[in-house]
Amino acid sequence: MSSHKHCLVAYATPTEQFLWTVQVAADATIQQALDEARRFSERSDVPWDEADVGVFGELRARTDIPRDGDRIELYRPLTHDPKESRRDRVKRLRKR
Repeated sequence: MSSHKHCLVAYATPTEQFLWTVQVAADATIQQALDEARRFSERSDVPWDEADVGVFGELRARTDIPRDGDRIELYRPLTHDPKESRRDRVKRLRKR
């Protein structure tokens, strides 16, 4: 078994997507992978410490251990409740 793994760290704004490939120890946590990505990032606007995180769209704890090849995602807070937005769209369509 390899003593290292590669993970992809992803963050997106409404207009840009940022990806960092990191190599970390096989037993590294999500937080350690984020710390490694942060070392190489020149972005000061990435919410490294406060954002919710996940792996392939599933919320995870920063203490979880990702697998080799996992995509670790930093999530922006929602500005609107998706259910409310959907209800508003349906109401507008029904009025037409």
